Amino acid sequence: MSSLEKVRTLSDNEIAGSDTFADLGIHESITSALAETGIVHPFAIQTLAIPLAIQGSDLIGQARTGTGKTLAFGVSLLHRMVTLSDGEKPAHGKPRALVVCPTRELALQVGRDMDMAGKHLKMRVLTIYGGTSYDDQLDALDKGIDIAVGTPGRLLDLADRGALDLSQIQVLVLDEADEMLDLGFLPDIERLLRKTPHNRQTMLFSATMPAPILALARATLNKPINIRAEGHDAQMTVPDIEQFVYQAHDLDKPEIVARILQGRQTSKVMVFCRTKRAAQRLTDELVDRGFAAASIHGDLNQQARERALKKFRSGTIVVLVATDVAARGIDIPDVSHVINYECPDTDATYVHRIGRTGRAGNTGVAVTLVDWSDLHRWKLIDQQLKLGKPEPVETYSSSPHLYTDLDIPEGTKGRAPGAVAARERAEASRRGTGERRSSSQRAAGEAGGTRRRRHRVTESEGDQPAKEPTAERKPRRRRRRTRAGVEVKPES
Repeated sequence: MSSLEKVRTLSDNEIAGSDTFADLGIHESITSALAETGIVHPFAIQTLAIPLAIQGSDLIGQARTGTGKTLAFGVSLLHRMVTLSDGEKPAHGKPRALVVCPTRELALQVGRDMDMAGKHLKMRVLTIYGGTSYDDQLDALDKGIDIAVGTPGRLLDLADRGALDLSQIQVLVLDEADEMLDLGFLPDIERLLRKTPHNRQTMLFSATMPAPILALARATLNKPINIRAEGHDAQMTVPDIEQFVYQAHDLDKPEIVARILQGRQTSKVMVFCRTKRAAQRLTDELVDRGFAAASIHGDLNQQARERALKKFRSGTIVVLVATDVAARGIDIPDVSHVINYECPDTDATYVHRIGRTGRAGNTGVAVTLVDWSDLHRWKLIDQQLKLGKPEPVETYSSSPHLYTDLDIPEGTKGRAPGAVAARERAEASRRGTGERRSSSQRAAGEAGGTRRRRHRVTESEGDQPAKEPTAERKPRRRRRRTRAGVEVKPES
């Protein structure tokens, strides 16, 4: 067995700490930027990929979600940018590296990581995605960039317009390629690849490798080296994530979630829903219960989604309710719990959802709530992932095992502790205000109620107009009867 094969059987914890990024041959400017954020020791996929990538080899990298694929290609890419140009930026200002991501959130995350790792190199990184104005992106392209990170649709749009010139690309990365397959982006990817030079270095990273992705790799990569950070018998889910599966009633789920949010070990929580409507409804419910919550889903514009992510990242909100648009690529520190509010559709969706916690060697908790109608779907997921949890435990918000499993204090109810007191204060304030209202204010309120009622005329009232307050009643206009233009007076 070769040394490379031995490394493939090692876990992240065994590899982390055995090397530093400097030991892997990374440029000093990059290692110092990483060290400033506390990143010194690489994880398994990074240890395997970086030495090969900085030599210019084409790679196919596979590792579980949350194990460091972004820095595996990001650090290698930045190092290549420095060495290929001998530290001098070309005068043409065209991008020399391209990273293609399936979603806007993942593109933004990759862009931030590239900015962080390359800050001492002063690399010009531009994140390109739809849902925002073209103007800023076009201005940045006119001034010149070094690295373009973006989603296939907007990248292809700008390339077809001639605003994004891909003729100088030296390194190309396809991140989360299996997700791009699921979203139907493969034709766009192929068109983008045709706009880049044939002698480029190409790296493809993904958590899973379905047959169409392997076919794309064979057609576009030049003698790629396959890298797998774990043994072939390794589980797809991260071992440091403790997983609980409960059979729950739909009407009781908000109460269960509210109690989980108050667990002693709970800090930041991501809750995943299947539909946009369900995500927004749950967010509104949690806010009404006194929790700092926000949502990201397809009905929100890009600015609102970025604003919610920024608040979640900073800790202003502690609950982020999302659809699967956010299941990939969002790397938020200190996410302690992931809750599947509804059973995921596939095993891959389950893996990517719960991968938002337990990242980079940290521990996490994943809770999945399965409806009675989804039991068969869950059994298929359990069988595929070999989780050993085919029969979810029937669970209610008052079930003792819910409290013990998730370390919820005894007596916890479905409202944030401060919310009850705040609501009581608000109600007391309203009662006090009502007692002190003046007679004129009460009259105004009664008049307003009468005005609202005037539009609700029942059939029994016929065509008679609704009565109005005496103070506002106007003289009734008399209708004149005419015949052939001559006024007809009523008979006496």
